[in-house]
Amino acid sequence: MRRAIDRAAWVLALVLGLSGQALAAARCEKPVYLTIDTGHMGVAPLVADVLARQQVKATFFLANERTQPVGARPEGSSLDEHWAAWWKQMAAQGHDFGSHTWDHVVWQADTAEGLRVKPTAGPRNGERLVLSDAQYCEQLQRPATRFEQMTGQRMRAIFRAPGGRTSPRLLAVAQRCGWQHVPWTPNGFLGDELDSGRQPNAALLQQALQRVRPGEVLLMHLGIWSRQDPWAPAVLEPLITGLKARGFCFETLRQHPTYRAAGPAPRDASPAPR
Repeated sequence: MRRAIDRAAWVLALVLGLSGQALAAARCEKPVYLTIDTGHMGVAPLVADVLARQQVKATFFLANERTQPVGARPEGSSLDEHWAAWWKQMAAQGHDFGSHTWDHVVWQADTAEGLRVKPTAGPRNGERLVLSDAQYCEQLQRPATRFEQMTGQRMRAIFRAPGGRTSPRLLAVAQRCGWQHVPWTPNGFLGDELDSGRQPNAALLQQALQRVRPGEVLLMHLGIWSRQDPWAPAVLEPLITGLKARGFCFETLRQHPTYRAAGPAPRDASPAPR
């Protein structure tokens, strides 16, 4: 009887060892990194359903953008109390998170006084402003503070400049206050902010399936105001299943060789001295 138990234990250990080796061998060699910027949030619940159903983890970049009305609720913003529970749910599911600047400030130019930007959210939406280094660092840090309030988790110290617009000076300012920029790759531009009359969903899906290569950082949004025929979720799930069928897997930027070392977002918005 003792010999039978010992043999069963040995077989179990062997099986578990082989399973571990199989899992290591099965690690995807064709990763892609789905990144999702905030938007009007009208498709956010549907996007969350698709990601959960497909068991895909994404990296979200957060700004406090204007949102569509929900039922009897008027317009709000993507980081307000209405959306706090949604962000907490996404954090609990293991997604990754970075900053997209609080007021979605789009870089325009470098000036002697600072960084000229144009917010597309917040009380000064549409104005042209010049931000000091400290003010730009505050724009990066505020979404991190709000994210921690909503979820109890720390955001990582990665950010995406709105529109992907940067300059060497902007990147240096961000680096001095502890932030690493994440652009998307050329083939990773999924086109959800393009005119749907000229770039219909079917064409964008086919284009992405043909162009995406291993290592791409993919870009989509949680709703684009100007697109009449919403890209998500119409294209999202077929894109995921299509890429999986071609042997791709989805990872967050925690696994990306360039961004995995990023630590928690700073809690102090002050840039380091030059």
